[in-house]
Amino acid sequence: MDDVIKVGQEAIDFQLKDQNGKEVSLKDFKGKKVLLSWHPLAWTAGWLDHMRALELNYDGFIEKDIVPLGINVDQPNSKSAWAKVINIKKLQMLSDYNPLGEVAKAYGVFLEKLNASGRANILIDEKGKIEWVETYEISEIPDFEEVLSKISKL
Repeated sequence: MDDVIKVGQEAIDFQLKDQNGKEVSLKDFKGKKVLLSWHPLAWTAGWLDHMRALELNYDGFIEKDIVPLGINVDQPNSKSAWAKVINIKKLQMLSDYNPLGEVAKAYGVFLEKLNASGRANILIDEKGKIEWVETYEISEIPDFEEVLSKISKL
């Protein structure tokens, strides 16, 4: 992910469906910080741990006025199914499916060899600028307590 969006750049707006079929746009969160937490395909190694960890830390992000969003290229119906399987109740998980990976490509986190997004956390500030970026190896699950600690110091 050499082309990942850089700190200080303008965040790219998007309109994607979440696991419940609701349309979600970055503009919906104007005036709030947003954490885009990118993960590879569902039903593969690590997806469960990544989304469960983000769900478990959801309230910690909200307390810091940060809206966490899970995002990858799975279809909305697939996201809905696995949200139920892994008991996601609070977290919105966005589908960057159609056209495939368009938002991931715009943010520089799409991996052509996998035809999926890589693993990354991108923090957008209240004004729509990229405030913090961290990328991970596909097999690495972010420690969201550490992520919260890092972004709290910005």
